[in-house]
Amino acid sequence: MNFKQLSLQPAYLIEPDLFSDERGYFFRYFSKEEFLKIGHTKELIQMNHSFTAQKGTIRGMHFQLSPNQEVKLVRCIAGSVFDVIVDMRESSPNFLKWQGFELSAKNKNALYIPEGFAHGFQVLEENSELLYMHTATYSKESEAGVRYNDPAVGINWPLEVSIVSERDKNHPLLSY
Repeated sequence: MNFKQLSLQPAYLIEPDLFSDERGYFFRYFSKEEFLKIGHTKELIQMNHSFTAQKGTIRGMHFQLSPNQEVKLVRCIAGSVFDVIVDMRESSPNFLKWQGFELSAKNKNALYIPEGFAHGFQVLEENSELLYMHTATYSKESEAGVRYNDPAVGINWPLEVSIVSERDKNHPLLSY
């Protein structure tokens, strides 16, 4: 795996090392040993799978508050998405800054999202699917979010927005 440190540290874009032959390919999704090299020590304890049918749909921007903050490892396994992280750590020099990346079944890249970051994505192709690994179990009491179009963050989504859930439309605007 090739870990590319992002300007929103300690987030990483992870490019897989593909082992290919006439049968197809193989790559490691996760290696405890390799993740230790970037300082990841928490156990991954939950795995989720999302399917989104319509192009332009936005899911997010979600995160969990303390004591249930979580690290996420996200990879697109079908279709493609514009995956976005926002630094929500008030003490960070990157507070409220965002970065976006295309994750796709074709490029096989993954995103390592640290604690204290909001996460969401816009679907670039119909019938896109993501796998998420988490270091904390989902907790409704710790659930938080940032509105996908909050001017305090200013995410530049690549497509016209087609569908957003009521929950995601109604996250409160930030007042910073």
